[in-house]
Amino acid sequence: MSLSDDIAHNLARIAARIAEATARANRPDGAVSLVAVSKTHPAAAVEAALAAGQRVFGENRVQEAQGKFPPLRPAWPGLRLHVIGALQTNKARDAVRLADVIESLDRPRLAAALAEAMAKEGRRPDCLIQVNVGEEPQKAGIPPGACDAFLRECREEHGLPVRGLMCIPPAEGDPRRHFDWLAERAARHGLPVVSMGMSADFEQAIACGATHVRVGSAIFGARG
Repeated sequence: MSLSDDIAHNLARIAARIAEATARANRPDGAVSLVAVSKTHPAAAVEAALAAGQRVFGENRVQEAQGKFPPLRPAWPGLRLHVIGALQTNKARDAVRLADVIESLDRPRLAAALAEAMAKEGRRPDCLIQVNVGEEPQKAGIPPGACDAFLRECREEHGLPVRGLMCIPPAEGDPRRHFDWLAERAARHGLPVVSMGMSADFEQAIACGATHVRVGSAIFGARG
């Protein structure tokens, strides 16, 4: 099969699995959005996914996304880009200029940088607070115990449009307790977006209340 055929086939398979997991969880059709993680894959792979009907994409690095997405937007006005990787403060303005959603808001300095960038750019992409649910030293994210205070700071001091929470649970062990925690905390604060679950565990995340799942390798194959 061609690249386009492969990606279209993979997207259809993932969409079916999302629909099945959503039904098993007694959640309504369309309750879960797929973020197709296109990091390290070429613009041709993104175009193939767009042609197959996918509209929401995730990128780790702002610089990589800058090379791929702006040229695609005129032809695909429904395209939405999520920045999902660790974001340096010196890339905040680029991220605000480029992204529709920033999923990796994880520290006060970044909150301040994003607020300043939004004021300068006149754009206000939605923000998700990334929580380091496993408190792993090698991972980005605000510690769970600091989540409530950080959310208040982002909203009240910086006026950021925080719409939800995001996490990447530990690779080892059952992720469901982490997913349950994130969904409960989002609900407690009236946040409508819960971004959790990747290629290996998105069905479990849907059972726990994910509204967005981030899937890369199961769509695009091994990293490009």
